[in-house]
Amino acid sequence: MTRTTDRLNEDDRVLWNLVARTAKPLKGYRAVDIPVVVEAKPASPQQVPAVANAGATPKPKAQHVSHALDEPTLDKLAKGRLPIEGRVDLHGLTQEAAYSLLFSFLHRAHAGGVRYVLVITGKGSSSGGDGVLRRSVPAWLSTPAFRPLVSSHDHAARNHGGSGALYVRLRRIRS
Repeated sequence: MTRTTDRLNEDDRVLWNLVARTAKPLKGYRAVDIPVVVEAKPASPQQVPAVANAGATPKPKAQHVSHALDEPTLDKLAKGRLPIEGRVDLHGLTQEAAYSLLFSFLHRAHAGGVRYVLVITGKGSSSGGDGVLRRSVPAWLSTPAFRPLVSSHDHAARNHGGSGALYVRLRRIRS
């Protein structure tokens, strides 16, 4: 198999950064700093630190909140009459890695004309608390960085992960 170019495309770069962050250096070698690649432009300086802090989640303002999915659409998604065209699993990722992966996934899906996707956050830690991603992802979807991509979102049906997953409706591409 020959490669036409030596450059990584956006998908490969995001995946490589996620994998490279989990690698530990060999004994006797120093770790190399890997820059954070997040394509989103934060609307305010408070949003980026909030993603990095484990306990803090940004509270969306009233005008930034996405609409919930309507009942007929939720029923169709739950019963499989409306196709879920993409899935992303954020299990086990840090908030920073999950944010980056979610943004790049939704950006690619939107560019590809996908309408409904499933975002799997997991239900949380076994210590009895709510999961960090379970609380953070809905707040992220309501921020200005995701507004051009996300039309609405809501909790998934039990057969698609229940409270540990979200249905996301992406905006249509304007021509």
